[in-house]
Amino acid sequence: MSKQPTRTIKVDTLARVEGEGALYVKLKGDQVQDVKLKIYEPPRFFEAFLRGRHFSEIPDIVARICGICPIAYQMSAVHAMECALGVGIDPSVRLLRRLFYCGEWIESHALHVYMLHAPDFLGYPDAISMARDHQAIVQQGLRLKKAGNGIVALMGGREIHPVSAAVGGFYKAPSKSALKDLVEELKWALDASLATARWVSGLEFPDFEQDYEFVSLSHPEEYPFNEGRIVSNRGLDIDASEYEENFTEQHVQHSNALHSVLRGRDSYMVGPMARFNLNFDKLPDVAQQAARDCGLHAPCRNPFRSIVVRAIELVFACHEALRVIREYQPPPTPRAQTSARASTGQAATEAPRGLLYHRYVLDQDGLIVSAKIVPPTSQNQKRIEEDLGHFVSQIATRTTEEITWKCEQAVRNYDPCISCATHFLRLHLERD
Repeated sequence: MSKQPTRTIKVDTLARVEGEGALYVKLKGDQVQDVKLKIYEPPRFFEAFLRGRHFSEIPDIVARICGICPIAYQMSAVHAMECALGVGIDPSVRLLRRLFYCGEWIESHALHVYMLHAPDFLGYPDAISMARDHQAIVQQGLRLKKAGNGIVALMGGREIHPVSAAVGGFYKAPSKSALKDLVEELKWALDASLATARWVSGLEFPDFEQDYEFVSLSHPEEYPFNEGRIVSNRGLDIDASEYEENFTEQHVQHSNALHSVLRGRDSYMVGPMARFNLNFDKLPDVAQQAARDCGLHAPCRNPFRSIVVRAIELVFACHEALRVIREYQPPPTPRAQTSARASTGQAATEAPRGLLYHRYVLDQDGLIVSAKIVPPTSQNQKRIEEDLGHFVSQIATRTTEEITWKCEQAVRNYDPCISCATHFLRLHLERD
């Protein structure tokens, strides 16, 4: 039997993710010999240039880490600062923060479901090509994203890198009448998100499941946004202040990005599937019923079905936004007073892509001594690499073109935001 020729696949930039990187796969026959997810661009050093800045500057600076999920970075930062400074917030401010998060989840999930991930399932190279045959679907996705942007713009002053978030609350709180102007579009968005869930549940999903350790926030009364304990399906149950005692980051030779693992265990998954599996009972009835109607049940262990999970979270975010607007009363003051002190604060919130951890050490003048930021994509990187290894072994006999397509689709299951950590994906497939 003749030796199979070596085949190499090279994708200079992986499309439909935020950032750049490379993937190396070595096959011998139909056996996977090696998989490396190569993050080759240098780190962006946000943690380093935060040092020496006043704590009040941090929310605006960290928002620049990501143009898609700036609110998650702002909220993790303000929660950590409030922990460090002992600041309490008004219940109305707490409601506003949940609404702020709804806006980000709606625009981010709509973007991913319709523009970045759906083309994989429907056989198109991009959303523009898909729009030629599915114009109404793409238009619905764009309008859903715009509904989320509308919340962010009203509350934050602008759609990208909003400027209203502050330690202690907001620089300006919206009026009740201003929020009511969002209601009709959000009612449409709720109906559209239910239609989205029905649509994506009918897509064809590869038969692929893994035994994940799911990690997310968990709140006793709510589906988590920016409060709760960090839990897993294997017994983890900690406060954010215990994060670094339980998680560690490891350097791997083939990547500039660190691999995050649970101490004494291994890789884990954060993001919509983790939240869904760990918090299904906290979803409102409309979202739980939508999941059942889609044939989606917890636990869901097929990462390709994450597109359905994101659609269910769209239903939740639209429903939650309407609830907050209905219950909201403007706070007596939009922002609690703060005063500097030497202290340390940690916090974790749920970005659209998963758990986001911040830790800050402040001196007596309120200047940052040190900072640590662990984005969700960097926590998922080892798990993505492992998924690819298992998945490629199932499709190793397919053509090089099919393997390339399916590997990219598998990476996009996680909606990775590589620029939050470093950058992303070139594919190099070697057959021995």
